[in-house]
Amino acid sequence: EIQLVESGGGLVQAGGSLRLSCAASGFTFDDYTIGWFRQAPGKEREGVSCIQISDNSTYYVDFVKGRFTISSDNAKNTVFLQMNYLQPEDTAVYYCAADGLMPVEPGCTYGMNYWGRGTLVTVSS
Repeated sequence: EIQLVESGGGLVQAGGSLRLSCAASGFTFDDYTIGWFRQAPGKEREGVSCIQISDNSTYYVDFVKGRFTISSDNAKNTVFLQMNYLQPEDTAVYYCAADGLMPVEPGCTYGMNYWGRGTLVTVSS
């Protein structure tokens, strides 16, 4: 059974940082593309950043470029999202998702098949 478990969310002031973790199990980590998505209250879910584990290729949506960094620890089957310079508009539930080997931009744009339960990030002004 594929499982994705997010952690690291919380309350932070504007300008602060958080590091999200996604612990993956139930599949061959190297064969998957894993991404972070978010859904703010009253808004649709949107892709934030994705990584293809096999070649370490990454994709970032424009509004997080230069602020967020996605990375993976293949020995621990874990993907991280380092979020710096957080702003109130970054407030959302952040979800980890995974799918079989796929290019990162379509994965982040159209979504993936397997999802975690999410972790809440709240940025106060």
